Amino acid sequence: MDAPLQEPRTLQEAIVYFSDADRCFAYAVKLRWPDGHVVCPRCSTAKHSFIKTRRIWFCYTCKKQFTVKVKTIMEDSPISLDKWMIAFWMLANCKNGISSYELASTIKVTQTTAWFVLQRIREVMKGKGFGKSTKIGGEGNELESDETFIGGIAKNMHKGRRLKADGLGPYKNKTIVQGILDRNLRKVRATVVPNVARETLQDEILRNVKFGSTIYTDSAVAYDSGLQRRFVHDVVNKTEAYVRGKVHTNGMENFWSLLKRSLKGTYVAVEPFHLSRYVNEQVFRYNHRKEGDRKLTNAERLAVLMSQVAGHRLTYSDLTGKSDSPHHAETGTGETVEPF
Repeated sequence: MDAPLQEPRTLQEAIVYFSDADRCFAYAVKLRWPDGHVVCPRCSTAKHSFIKTRRIWFCYTCKKQFTVKVKTIMEDSPISLDKWMIAFWMLANCKNGISSYELASTIKVTQTTAWFVLQRIREVMKGKGFGKSTKIGGEGNELESDETFIGGIAKNMHKGRRLKADGLGPYKNKTIVQGILDRNLRKVRATVVPNVARETLQDEILRNVKFGSTIYTDSAVAYDSGLQRRFVHDVVNKTEAYVRGKVHTNGMENFWSLLKRSLKGTYVAVEPFHLSRYVNEQVFRYNHRKEGDRKLTNAERLAVLMSQVAGHRLTYSDLTGKSDSPHHAETGTGETVEPF
């Protein structure tokens, strides 16, 4: 018999690795409780017994059973752990993302179920994003702030949507995403914003960047005043040049190209209501390419993602506004379109 894989390095290896139920379970337990100290996710005590035949624990404190899925994004899902682990692996490591059709074919569920699984994983991927307590930057640190516009072309829109968008300016059919890159950390934060007004863009910078940081932006009117009071602010006028020494936003432009490649090439059409989750997905992969100067392996990137699964919850009704769960038919490939 071949020696067991130490870690799944490729998708093919991941499928083989997680097809072994015992190995898949042990791997998930190790990632959820990396110190080996299993605690009840409900009452946080370690007084429990393990029922090996059912892969569940019984907590003596709260008198309830729990599995590795409890109090995670996977809770109450009838989808088996091996399918979840393959989905986690694919979304963490496929650089242009993974469509619900491809995931459905890989793990043998309906397309609608695969879409719901992917959206739940994207919920985990948001991690510490915009508005979180930890700010980036600091005195001597260089950052870039920029925004991009995501959306369809007016002539390709349904007439009703096109009429609704009339009169909203040159970006009337677009959704706006603002991003901030910390050059020292080589990490990005990005979020959907309602507009490009001065107060909107500058408020996000104030909420996410430490005072005293050096911030480079383009010459948009939204950045033309206010930032200098709390930051070292310099501007590149892109009508004249894209780079002026260290003053540029090329790092953010690189991130935007990666984001748009996945949106146009893999997902094709994403409604504004769901766009923030796809932004979270790209931010996660971008921020976990390297640790310092060392490239992360696929297994390490998966471990980072799995370390964040606890404490997240996303129901189908919260996601879609519909009460019907997609899990009533979780076999086959499905023929539905992306349920936006």
